[in-house]
Amino acid sequence: MPPPRADVLADLEARGLVQDSTDRRQLALRLAEAPVTVYCGFDPTADSLHAGHLLGIVTLRRFQLAGHRPLAVAGGATGMVGDPSGRSDERNLLDAATLRANLAGMEAQIRRLLDFEGSAQPAELLDNASWTAGVRLLDFLRDVGKLVTVNQMLSKESVRSRLAGEAGLSFTEFSYMLLQAHDYLWLHEHEACDLQIGGSDQWGNITAGIDLVRRRTGHAVHGLTWPLLTAADGTKLGKSTGGNLWLDPGRTSAYAFYQHWLQVDDADVERLLLQLTLLSLEQIHELMADFRRDPQRRVAQRRLALELTRLVHGPSEAEAAEAASAVLFGTAVVDLAPEAFTTLEREVATTTISRERLHAGIDLATLVAETGLATSLSEARRSLAQGGIYVNAQRAAGEGAMVSSSDLRHDRWLLLRRGRRAHHLVRVAQG
Repeated sequence: MPPPRADVLADLEARGLVQDSTDRRQLALRLAEAPVTVYCGFDPTADSLHAGHLLGIVTLRRFQLAGHRPLAVAGGATGMVGDPSGRSDERNLLDAATLRANLAGMEAQIRRLLDFEGSAQPAELLDNASWTAGVRLLDFLRDVGKLVTVNQMLSKESVRSRLAGEAGLSFTEFSYMLLQAHDYLWLHEHEACDLQIGGSDQWGNITAGIDLVRRRTGHAVHGLTWPLLTAADGTKLGKSTGGNLWLDPGRTSAYAFYQHWLQVDDADVERLLLQLTLLSLEQIHELMADFRRDPQRRVAQRRLALELTRLVHGPSEAEAAEAASAVLFGTAVVDLAPEAFTTLEREVATTTISRERLHAGIDLATLVAETGLATSLSEARRSLAQGGIYVNAQRAAGEGAMVSSSDLRHDRWLLLRRGRRAHHLVRVAQG
């Protein structure tokens, strides 16, 4: 069960999801008083969100489940400028066509992860270009720039770190803080938004917005950040400069996504379960107790991978990825669903053969050599003789072994394996 409205802050703290916040007592009182409109921004630096964005979307989802109203704000305007936070160099500016494509990709993913219709507090997806594009420069300088001092902006860590580096900071990126502050003001005035959330690298931008709202309206609004999601080497996970784990299956398949989480280090798995999944604290504590009794079973990693793949790609893709993963690590394929074989086609080398040829029967050593699992027919025969060839995860009989239509699964596939890890899928041509 999700925490009640008043307890969402305590739940976030228990999950290690509060690094910086405005006055904790006042924020807790505001969250308990009535549903709060809370926003998190996502700049369209690519046509897909990545794993680093999951914390923001899932945290919005936590607020929604606790009875609050989530706003996902796409940076159609701020994305044209580029946020200097957490970077040592300036982002490449995006042209209008690329920006539109990126926004469309992001929107589809956010709509899968938040509830836009069935909730008592339905989510909304907004584009900050809708209230920023028409603002005149002189009006912006008078209404926003006049209320923010250069001293304030220079005191922010994101600005100071860039000014200390060799690349410096352009006026374009320097102005990003003002644009994000203006977003918070607009959302407070037009959407009754009282809370902005984000990663810890956004704290300077968030506090700039809080101060602007206070100066313009006299109202007290709130901010909250979480620690950045980092990989084992300490780098920002899902960073937009490379090595990304994308949420778009066209960039990172559901299987590859599942595999990433399956391989996380034992030391990181509890933190990731707490921060990224919607499992309750009690469920996670029970799961970790089971994990610690026998870490080799990797039950925590398997649950993490399944939960996150379900969240991002849907239940059927998650189950197919789980089944395909089990097969590639030695599980029999007797009950493997067709969707799992379709997943395997995308993940392992595949050879197509005619149904007529398979119906007549094929010498297994010949097929192993043809698929490239062995470099030659003689090497394939040696592997067979040594018991190193498997058909559908079952050890082949040995020299002279044949395969035929009876070996097919779902009348279409058979999976070959040499040794422990070399796989090749054989598919019968349709039609």
